[in-house]
Amino acid sequence: MEDQKQIVLITGCSQGGIGHALAHEFASKGCIVVASSRSKRTMADLENDSRFFVQELDVVSDESVGNVVANVIEKFGRIDILVNNAGVLCIGPLAELPLSAIQNAFDVNVFGAMSMIQAVVPHMAARKKGKIVNIGNIGAVSPAPWTSVYCASKSSLHSLTDTLRHHVEYLLALYKRSELHPFGIHVTLVAPGAIKSNIANVAAGNYSRMPELKLYKPFENIIKERAYFKEPPNATPTEIFARKTVAVLFRDKPPTWFSSGKYSTLVEIYSCMPNFVKDFLARRMMK
Repeated sequence: MEDQKQIVLITGCSQGGIGHALAHEFASKGCIVVASSRSKRTMADLENDSRFFVQELDVVSDESVGNVVANVIEKFGRIDILVNNAGVLCIGPLAELPLSAIQNAFDVNVFGAMSMIQAVVPHMAARKKGKIVNIGNIGAVSPAPWTSVYCASKSSLHSLTDTLRHHVEYLLALYKRSELHPFGIHVTLVAPGAIKSNIANVAAGNYSRMPELKLYKPFENIIKERAYFKEPPNATPTEIFARKTVAVLFRDKPPTWFSSGKYSTLVEIYSCMPNFVKDFLARRMMK
């Protein structure tokens, strides 16, 4: 039966987050889900469920990434879908954020995804089949104050996804007159809108360990409000977001970009506006 089920590897599956909801949704569709996070404690509810293969995975560790991918290939023989969901927030003024915090955000949000892709692609290419899904954020196209590092890291992931997709499409175009499809790997960027998840709780903990502000001391309360920001009451529940996302990813040819969640449509429209209009609207919203 395992040969007939899709094997889905998801990073960042801590309970209460998007990855955890995606894991449940994929499992409900008959998939075997490799649910991973840095600690199994954060996925305790999945361990006794045969639909899940729970793994501890630190995406910033090459050794950890290599070991988990090897475990999955040994147990199931393949990985059909990779979902790069692991991510961390980094809140504060760029001029005063410790370089170590900035580097950690890029290590997890960008280099972690790169590491996973490098580990998985050879196996997908050998089968000429697979899907890679990178979880971005609408903040990459509509940055908010005090989130420069997080938005920059997600913007890098957006650009990386586009590059991978264009690279694959270019190669397929070269071989369009033959039956050879050198990779056959679909690449999709998912940009969540306002989703009720636990990522803000983690961000608040990280902010509490930041050094005291100097230049931005007069704005400390405003920055702290952003760091301890909770999604609005009308934010989209993770279960609904996961249901819509998985339905799209199950298509034979998923879209290259998919955005869902509260405000996602408005942000897409906003991102297409001229800069002077965006700046004007931003000033109005901040009043």
